[in-house]
Formats: sequence, structure tokens, C-alpha cells
Amino acid sequence: MKYIFVSGGVISGLGKGITAASISLLLQSSGYKVTPIKCENYLNVDAGTINPIEHGDPFLCEDGTEADMDLGTYEKFLNKNVGRKNFITMGQIYQTVIERERRFEYDGEDVEAIPHITDEITKRWNEAVKENSGEIAVVELGGTAGEYQNIFYYEAARILSLKNPGDVVHVHVGYMPTPRHLGEPKTKPIQLSVRTLNSMGIQPDFIVARSEKPMDKRRKDRFAIFCNVHPEDVVSAPDCDVVYEVPLMLKEQSVDTNILSRLGLERRSEDISKWKSFVDRVKKIRKPARNASHSDAGGSGKTVNIAIVGKYFTTGEYQLRDSYAALFDALQHAAWHHNVDIKTKWISAEKVESHFAKASRDKKDKYDSLKEIIGDTDGIIVPIGWGERGAEGMIAAAGYAREHKIPYLGLCYGMQLACVSFARDVIGWKDAHTAEDDPKTTHPVIHLMPAQEEFMKRRSYGGTMRLGGWEAIVKKGTHAWDAYEKYNGFIDKSKGLTSERHRHRYEFNDDYTKDFEKNGFIISARSVVENLAEIIELPKQTHPFYLGTQGHPEYKSRPLSPHPLFIEYIGACLGLDK
Repeated sequence: MKYIFVSGGVISGLGKGITAASISLLLQSSGYKVTPIKCENYLNVDAGTINPIEHGDPFLCEDGTEADMDLGTYEKFLNKNVGRKNFITMGQIYQTVIERERRFEYDGEDVEAIPHITDEITKRWNEAVKENSGEIAVVELGGTAGEYQNIFYYEAARILSLKNPGDVVHVHVGYMPTPRHLGEPKTKPIQLSVRTLNSMGIQPDFIVARSEKPMDKRRKDRFAIFCNVHPEDVVSAPDCDVVYEVPLMLKEQSVDTNILSRLGLERRSEDISKWKSFVDRVKKIRKPARNASHSDAGGSGKTVNIAIVGKYFTTGEYQLRDSYAALFDALQHAAWHHNVDIKTKWISAEKVESHFAKASRDKKDKYDSLKEIIGDTDGIIVPIGWGERGAEGMIAAAGYAREHKIPYLGLCYGMQLACVSFARDVIGWKDAHTAEDDPKTTHPVIHLMPAQEEFMKRRSYGGTMRLGGWEAIVKKGTHAWDAYEKYNGFIDKSKGLTSERHRHRYEFNDDYTKDFEKNGFIISARSVVENLAEIIELPKQTHPFYLGTQGHPEYKSRPLSPHPLFIEYIGACLGLDK
């Protein structure tokens, strides 16, 4: 078994996940079975209870694992599912070791960080590779070198390297800044980061220098002499317009060849042509002016504009992408499928809520007023969310899209709140709401799943929702059917069977189905097991595209195979069905 460790230095958010995924893709393209693994520092057992503003959008795996979003990167680059075994947190490690000690499984030994914590870490690495029938483990070490939280991961890597000489490679990703007042890139931060690694008994085999611009020979030579690596093993990784270009950039510098050589492996094959063709096409799409009209939709370089009304955009005085990372990726994949670029406008749901509350009490006037804040847009999306903060703004956005015939996509909470909006405006139940936000509503059109009631009473929040892939039957003649049929989204087309990943506790209340349907509402997919409403939409003759899904198609989208619902939605935003 071979191991490649990818660590990070200087600052967080460098792109260790992209680097690990890129190396994995190159080795997979060389004919090897690769198992990517992410090690997180936090004491949470998984990422499900973490605020997305704190640590980004938790990635939902097919097996129901709520993981770090880097697992989504692995799936997108390798085009295969990953899951529970590919995701390790320090909380899992401590919990397992302590439970084992309580059961007297250490036979009276004093339980210590080394070897017991490090042994458990190594055990999980090996189990992940074996379960995936892997040959090479690419292990991403979370955090930054020098933090106290991740030291046991580094210790486990050091011990493994000591026991398996020739079978372990360490890749260190660091940041090479270019201070504006100096005008030249500085190598000292990475030098100090490598010195920190050395102090832990680890000498990196490769250095990947992240920077704004490509590295010159002078900087490469300085890294080589001060960090004790060969110049050819110092890799330049400047910012890219398209992150999917990174594997090709690494390949141009022979990273895959050098890693295989270091591990004593021969290249078995080389097949990265589809990936290269995809990247070349995307670069052509993105090269022309971003503000071009899409009046001739389908032409290279055109842009589709999407407004996203969400509640997790802001951190302090800044806005961040990571809270909805999977959604942004899925939109890019679908837009590129149509040979257009994507431009998103991030709108705070609380801002919409405040604006909407101040508007006239007349429904039409109130919705018209939202154009001031939403602006001209080709489509509106209301994504995942929890709780009442900003909910009224998301309901208003769903109503605005419905009344103004703007293509709408509601994801999980966005599906539920579209139902609330419909109940209030079309059916006339003014107090209609989700029981999550208003337990006293007389029309709980969204209510708690019965299986979840006991969990909520016990405040058992972690890993207890309806999670992972669930199958559903899609209704013919709907937008959902069209999307799955056109873009190979069915598991069994004869049965209309498909599957989506889920992460929720509340659902559409079937007691109100007849009231909704007689007012023009369509339930276009129901789950196989529980007969729950999975996808809702409005008729094609009354709205160009208005669809909400209880599942999360964004987590299944991949660069070479965008998700059918997103492809269909972007097509509607481009007016391709008119």
C-alpha cells in the first residue's frame, strides 16, 4: 500500500483539497485505484452540526455522511462516490479510543496519545483503502502545519513513513505572497512552514507553492536550497480562472511522473483526454467579455445571470462562497453544458425580508418592489437553510419568482418555502407556514417527519436527519421528467425511478395535497419508501420553470456529468424552451 500525504502551510484555504484531488485524478488516470481521505481537526463527529459560515457547506455523501466539502471535490475530480470511510475527524478518533478504554479493550494499559490515538488514525486510513480496494491513499491533513489541533495526524504520518520507507510521499502546499509594496514574491513563509514540518520529523518530498502568478526560477532555486528538495520537485501553482485546470497544470510539471517514480511505480496507462477537452472548452467559454448578452444562447462566452437568496453569505464585513460551494459548482457545470458562463448575485434573505416588510400591503405592489433588491435576473434560486431567520425573505423571493414568471429552483428549504408561498398567495391561507418556524400555525403545510419527533425531543441533532440517497418515482409530463429523461437521470426509466441525496427533518404535509393540487400545484415526484413529496412544480402552461426539490441535486453534480435538474433549469433561464 502506498501513501501520499498532502499538508498545508502559512494560511488556511490554500487549496489543499484541490491539490489532493488533482494528484488523485492524475494517478487514477495513470491506471491506479486511488482512495482520497480527508482528516479534520475539529472534535465534531461529523460536519452536520457546524454552521456553514464557520466551515463551509457540509458535503452530503451518498451513504448519508455529512462531511467536509473537500469530499465533494474528490467526487467531482474522480467521478466516483466517497463516504464515511473517506472522512475522519479528531472527534471520531477521541470518541472511539475513549469508548474502547471504557470497555477495557486496552487490557489495563494507560491510554496515551501515542500510540493509541495515532494507531487509531492509521487504522482508519488503512480501512478506507481496503474498503475501496485501493492501491494508493491520498490523505489530506486538515488545517495548517504548526497548529496544535492536527499534530496527531502528522505524528501518525511520521510513524507510518518510518515503518514504510519508500511507500510514503509527503506533499506540502504553502502560500508564496507578493506584497504590493515590494512587488516580488516572498519565499520565507513557506520556508518557515517547512521548518515546522522538519521539527515534527517530516521532510516534504514535494512543495506546491500557491501564488498569484507563476513562480520564476529564482524562487524555485531558493525553495530547493532552503527546503532541502530537488528543484524539479518544487511545483508552481498560480491562481487559475478554472480550478479544474489544476490537474493539467500539475501534469505539465511532471508531478504525476515524479510521484510514481518516488513510490517505485510504473505508469500503467494515461487517459486524461476527456478532462483536458472539458477544461479547454470551459476556458473558451469564459474567455470572452463576461457582460455579453445571452440573446444568442448557446454561443461561446455568453452569460446567464442567477440571483440566489440565501442566509449564509456574510461573515463579519465579508461575503463568502464556501457556504454554498456545492450549489455554485452545480450551476457552473450546468451553464458550461449549455456553452454559457454563469454570473451569480448573492442576496441576503434578511435584506429581502426587511425590504418586503416595508412595502405596500397590496400583494402585487409588494412583489413589484422586490425588483429594487433582486434586480434584473434570468433566474432565482432559494437554497438550503434552517430556522426562521430570513425565512420570510426567502418566501417572498419564491413568490416574486412565481408572480413574475422568473425561472425558480428551490432546494430543500427553498422547496418547502415555495410551498408556504403558494399556500398563502394562491390558496389563501395567510398564516400558512412551516412548523419549524411557526409551531402554532393553523396550516402547517411543512411539518416534522414523524420519525424525527423523538430525535427532536432528545435534542439529538447530529446524524439523525433523513440522510443520503433515497429513491423516488417521477411523474411523466413534468419538468422533472423532462430533465431526467433528457440527461440520463433515471435509474430505471420504465418505472420513472431516480435517486437524490437528502438532508432534512421537515417535509410537505400530505394532508394538504388535494388543496394544493386543485389550485394548480403539481407533486412531480414521490419517494418510493415513504411516499413523501420529493419534487413540486407549477404547470408548464402557467410558468416557464418553477420547481422545488426536497433532495439536494447540487451534491451529485460533476464537471463531466452535470445534474439533469440544473441543466434543465439553466436551459429555462436561457429561454431555450420558448
